[in-house]
Amino acid sequence: MSLFVSRKLPFYVLLIFLVTSISGFSQDKKPKVALVLSGGGAKGLAHIPTLQALDSLGIKPDLLVGNSMGSIVGGLYALGYSGDSIASIAKKANWEQLMGGRVSLKNVSVEEKTEFNRYLVELDWVEGKIKLGSFLLNDQKLREFIATLTFPSYNINHFDKLPIPFRAVATDIVNGKEVILDNGSLSFAMRASMSIPGVFSAVPYKETLLIDGGVLNNFPVDVAKNMGADIIIGSDVGGGMMDKEKLQNISSLLFQAGMLSSNLKNPENRALCDILIDHTNHLTFSTGDFQKSAQIYEEGKLAVAENMTPLTELSNLLKNYNQPNITLPVVEDKILLDTIVYNNISKTNLALVKARTNLKTNTTYSKQEIVDGINRAMGTTIFSQITFEPLVNDKKLGIQLNGFERSKHQVKGALHYDDYHGVGILVNYTGRNILGAASRSLITLDVAEQPRFRLQHQKNFGSDRDWWWRTEALGQRLKQQVFIGGEAVDDIKYRYFQFENQINRNINSLTSYVGIGLKYQNTYLKPTVDPKLNENIFGLKSYAFNAIQLNAHYLYNTMDAVFFATNGTNLMATVGRSFYNDVEVKFSNPDIPTEEGSTDNYTKLGFNYEKRFPLSTSSTAIIGASANFILVDDGNANNVSFNDFGVGAKYFLGGNQLDPRQDSFMFPGLNEGELTASQFIKLNLGLQYKLKANLYILPHVDAATVGFNDFKDYFKDAFTANGQWQDSNTTSFLFSSGVTLGYNSILGPVNFDVSWVNDINKVRIFIGVGFPLNRSN
Repeated sequence: MSLFVSRKLPFYVLLIFLVTSISGFSQDKKPKVALVLSGGGAKGLAHIPTLQALDSLGIKPDLLVGNSMGSIVGGLYALGYSGDSIASIAKKANWEQLMGGRVSLKNVSVEEKTEFNRYLVELDWVEGKIKLGSFLLNDQKLREFIATLTFPSYNINHFDKLPIPFRAVATDIVNGKEVILDNGSLSFAMRASMSIPGVFSAVPYKETLLIDGGVLNNFPVDVAKNMGADIIIGSDVGGGMMDKEKLQNISSLLFQAGMLSSNLKNPENRALCDILIDHTNHLTFSTGDFQKSAQIYEEGKLAVAENMTPLTELSNLLKNYNQPNITLPVVEDKILLDTIVYNNISKTNLALVKARTNLKTNTTYSKQEIVDGINRAMGTTIFSQITFEPLVNDKKLGIQLNGFERSKHQVKGALHYDDYHGVGILVNYTGRNILGAASRSLITLDVAEQPRFRLQHQKNFGSDRDWWWRTEALGQRLKQQVFIGGEAVDDIKYRYFQFENQINRNINSLTSYVGIGLKYQNTYLKPTVDPKLNENIFGLKSYAFNAIQLNAHYLYNTMDAVFFATNGTNLMATVGRSFYNDVEVKFSNPDIPTEEGSTDNYTKLGFNYEKRFPLSTSSTAIIGASANFILVDDGNANNVSFNDFGVGAKYFLGGNQLDPRQDSFMFPGLNEGELTASQFIKLNLGLQYKLKANLYILPHVDAATVGFNDFKDYFKDAFTANGQWQDSNTTSFLFSSGVTLGYNSILGPVNFDVSWVNDINKVRIFIGVGFPLNRSN
């Protein structure tokens, strides 16, 4: 019979059991008290009030057994964290990021940021076959979180040596066996125990794979009993079998089926508890409701309150014995790494990984420096995850990094729709180390009515792998409307091709680089309808512009996400000098001679900046500024006028999403590419407010002064401009205001924007869904 039965018997009966039970224990031998914490996903946060209650009553367990989320909470408690400190950790944790998968954009290598998180699906291509991933969420952030918190256990290789002896329960999915983890890396054991099937990847362990222990034993009280526990306190958030009314959808049916063995065992494990803290009747949230962590924590207090009487009596009983001293192990702020082992990392990637981690033997590092090094290696996007484990030999400490490389060949894809281009399908092939070590090659096709393509190859080189070379070809064939006074007056076919070679040097591998490039661009325009059938407004037959430009550029990017970023800075500064410009303009009227020859050379200066910073947990301020100018050389009488015919090298303003062409700039309220300018200064202000998970509202204002001729003419009126921008003659003022409703969906960002623009006094609506072809820098 259980020692504590207050849930069933009156208080005076409990006292009789207490008195008789005390006599059963020798004063020299304290009864072994075990704490068992069940799995339950987000509901496991309800265990924390139990830990706080034990602390307040001075009850110090001699054994702790945890499964899944219970192993996360329990592992920290066994390591010496107090209940209050664990509550503080849970309160401050960004559970949406920890459970949401990918690393932050700011932790991605600066040369990889443009390809990061740009596709709906990313599949491995191995030996001619497409392999689907076996999990939904990448757990790198969660692993980092656990590893950082368990750093004080770095030189502890058996869990009996922890302040509270600890066991984590997992499932051997290969052999269908329960695995009780009692040694090695504490962070590994905690993470392995919560490898929820279909959510997180299975964890390699010896010759098998481990998944969540809840598959076979979600509330492992029997493990504690078999280890000689005399008194067992059990905290259960699992809930056991769901009744018929709750099994009304496929997810609940699959969950119940997967947990069947464990749920059938649950009543027996509950019966083994001397004090059972049953949360199931008080919890109103599901296993995935991590965004409701504060409410779950508060609901966890209810079952604890119901059990304060037996807990208090246990506390009084234990005062007759010497209690163990439980404190968080003290470790040095920095540790000396004697050995560094790189495991499961191919030779072609090893040099890059070593350069990015920048960890060296016989050197001291803090836990954050080690984590930062691993993040830099993860930022190469070569790995699905990187784990690290301590190597302890006598008094020497080392570290083993375990890489989980992505396939050498990957196939990616996405869908997109917007009001400018209609429906399209992105298809991408990415090859790693196909053309040399530390290289990446990609082919991206936008299969659509208005098709685009990008071919790119880049290679890191140098001893630190912070030098890199990129060559890229970009092509697009579009149908563009021509606007006058805000009204569409004609259609043109627009073909653009760009070929560029760059050599860059990272200043910081995660945030910034500087480089030079040589770029060739070709712009070709012709009317959609043959002028012989229907004359166009410009009397144009065709327009062709070719240019070669030498560029220098600097980029700095610390944004935390590709879409709907909440923090960070993005800055791009460029200077370009043309040394070859060729134009040919043919008119539909045979009496008008063809304009053909070279334009004057020019210098282009660009500065583009965006800053985002949080105002609260749900709101983000957005500040942006751009200044882009074209300085044309003094005219040569034999040259074609750049101001009149150099449109292929000018700036295109308008639209709600970035065009892959580098000289295009967003301006809500205008249609994409509606305004062509030689000079402009632009300021935008916005607020991104999170209504609920993944749903945002973004009010914004944009203002600019734009010039269409020489820089000198523009600059003298740049801050006093009053011309009407649609006239495209004098320095003009451009202003728009609007609001965007955004949703970060599985298909990609969804944006619905309504904006008003000045002078023409029109309200424009934009709808965009999915991942468009991105810009390369």
